[in-house]
Amino acid sequence: MSGKLEGKTALITGASKGLGRAIAEEFAKEGARVAINYAHDEKSALEVKKITGGEIFKADVSNRDQVKEMARQIHEKLGKIDILVNNSGIWYLMPFENYDEEKVRRMLDVNLMGAIYTTLEFLPDLKEKKGTIINIGSNAGIGTAAKNTTFYSLTKAAIIMLTKRLAFDLSEYSIRVNAIAPGWIETDLTIGGKTDEEIRKLEEDFKSRTTLKMFGKPEYIGKAALFLASSDSVYMNGQVIVIDGGRIDNLTHSI
Repeated sequence: MSGKLEGKTALITGASKGLGRAIAEEFAKEGARVAINYAHDEKSALEVKKITGGEIFKADVSNRDQVKEMARQIHEKLGKIDILVNNSGIWYLMPFENYDEEKVRRMLDVNLMGAIYTTLEFLPDLKEKKGTIINIGSNAGIGTAAKNTTFYSLTKAAIIMLTKRLAFDLSEYSIRVNAIAPGWIETDLTIGGKTDEEIRKLEEDFKSRTTLKMFGKPEYIGKAALFLASSDSVYMNGQVIVIDGGRIDNLTHSI
């Protein structure tokens, strides 16, 4: 590897599985020290620690007190961070008319407020380091028609606007803020609990909806995050990279 992140310290929220894990692994390969945040699955977090040589930190990012305590522990063990990846996210499928107050608020708390709390807590580090923020959104937040994902899509649309506003507001500190909007990626979030046959059908269905005829893998997002974290993207700010296999006709297909 080329050591693109040598000497850098990165915090990835929700890094015990899926996209967060893939990002942590890519960063570690390029020399970064990684802070692996997790909320529940310590076993998976320890696996990522073993692979990356990083440190694990438990915190529910929707709880500001827990985020503050995580920051204290990270500063004690690893020092100040250079890179923040706001990856933590959850989703619940529901028709709009079946609005569930608890589930919608939970998505808002984790997907949006979690990114806000974590960014606020580590902003002094990023100002000093002229650091980088990468927000993980979704193509569901920029117009993809996905059945029963209205409220989830709203939280991810907010992440995209947060990215653009922070890119403007924090530019005076030379902090770059960009986002990744994945399409359908094979993770526990999307295929967890499904049978092999259900997964096969799902893969074939989504392959048919992309110009590349491919199903998304977490490593695709990890490599994009590495690009945004490194000096390779030094002239990018306030941008959203869509990684969805070239999804065909976002307005007519439904998940």
